[in-house]
Amino acid sequence: MRKVWMAPLCLAGVALLGGCGESMRAQTARAIDSVQSIDQENMAEMMLAVADPAEAIQYFTAQSQQHPDRIIFRRGLARSLMRAGRAEDSIAVWQQVLAHPEATLDDRVDMAEAYIRANNWPQAEATLNAIPPTHETYSRYRLEAMVADSRQQWDRADSFYEIAVGLTPTPASTLNNWGYSKLTRGDARGAERLFLEALQHDSTLFPAKNNLVLARASRRIYELPLIEMTQIERAELLHTMALAAIRQGDVQTGRGLLEDAIATHPQHFEAAANALAALQ
Repeated sequence: MRKVWMAPLCLAGVALLGGCGESMRAQTARAIDSVQSIDQENMAEMMLAVADPAEAIQYFTAQSQQHPDRIIFRRGLARSLMRAGRAEDSIAVWQQVLAHPEATLDDRVDMAEAYIRANNWPQAEATLNAIPPTHETYSRYRLEAMVADSRQQWDRADSFYEIAVGLTPTPASTLNNWGYSKLTRGDARGAERLFLEALQHDSTLFPAKNNLVLARASRRIYELPLIEMTQIERAELLHTMALAAIRQGDVQTGRGLLEDAIATHPQHFEAAANALAALQ
């Protein structure tokens, strides 16, 4: 009697073990896929952060071909093309990214930036207009400010720049852009304040130093501001100031500044030397 009912029980045990084996294999496969996905994402982030742009383009192109369903590789390729200065080429890839079901509003913002870098301002504006106003990010408002600048909508630009600055812990480059916008409008004093504020956040930002010198020179202030600068930067800023003075008709002042720039630079300063030779 015992043997009669033990046989089915053993068979049930075998079936249960078989089912457990299949379940374990499925779980293992999912775990491996998950690890591989994380590894791919980490590799993609590393390629975007530290790899040479050409190398990153090659990597993401190959990965996009091998994994056409993975948006991370299309997105990486588009960003790498932009890093390489190939904004126009990136637009077609961004369009593929936006067609993916996992596309985000941030992808649309990045596409707007690609249009701006490609000097296609109408498309950039249309792309930004398609983003809901509830998507309030630093990148979005920075681009909105640039588009408003291109349309000479100064109040609108100032509003967007102010919002963008408040949304990032590193606003130096945006403050520099805002200052340059003020400078192009003829507001040299306002521009100077913004360049100085940018340098308070990042004392190494040379474009802000150069623009600060231009803002002061436009008011015929031909003295270097009291900011941190290397010897080479000092020579380059003197050169910038000299050219600004010459353009404004202050030729003698410009000549003296060129001589100072040449004397200050630790190596031969060809650009300043050529400018001085042209004057003489």
